[in-house]
Amino acid sequence: MTLISRIEQHFDDSAQVKLHCKTVLAQPTSEAAQAIVTCLLNDGKVLACGNGGSAADAQHFAAELVNRFEVERPGLPAIALTTDSSVITSIANDYDYKLIFSKQVRALGMAGDVLIAISTSGNSPNVIEAIRAAHERGMIVVALTGRDGGAMGAMLQPGDFHLCVPTERTARIQEVHLLLIHCLCDVIDHLLLGGE
Repeated sequence: MTLISRIEQHFDDSAQVKLHCKTVLAQPTSEAAQAIVTCLLNDGKVLACGNGGSAADAQHFAAELVNRFEVERPGLPAIALTTDSSVITSIANDYDYKLIFSKQVRALGMAGDVLIAISTSGNSPNVIEAIRAAHERGMIVVALTGRDGGAMGAMLQPGDFHLCVPTERTARIQEVHLLLIHCLCDVIDHLLLGGE
């Protein structure tokens, strides 16, 4: 396989996974976006977390809400729980790394807020703990996972939303997660602002 054909294969694989996910994930993504809008209209906020590439996705989503996506609008309240190194390292040092998000959820989350919980495997211990904390606080969870959804998929409650990318390859899951984030942002803006 040449380098060119190897690269082309990545494009083909990514396109095929995305087209398959269109039929599987459009409905739950629409419902999750509507739940986020309901939260925002009721003076709630969005908290987001994940590790590694999923941490970057959490930050990306929060930035699109606080700043803007594709149209001008007032900022929307969103916090990435992955960004405060002093908070994260103090929790990891004093307690346990698996609590770095859950302690923040318990401190910042309120009933009716939304937690965006991102994990390609669905098995990240600190994201699982964040979901537990969100449930304790009466929050809605939007879980972005892959493969079979892992432990995160099994612990979701009625009223939560599971956007599970049904493929094994981490890179493909992450690519669809980014697309899902953009879909959520677009639908949120459409529902808040109207228009095309």
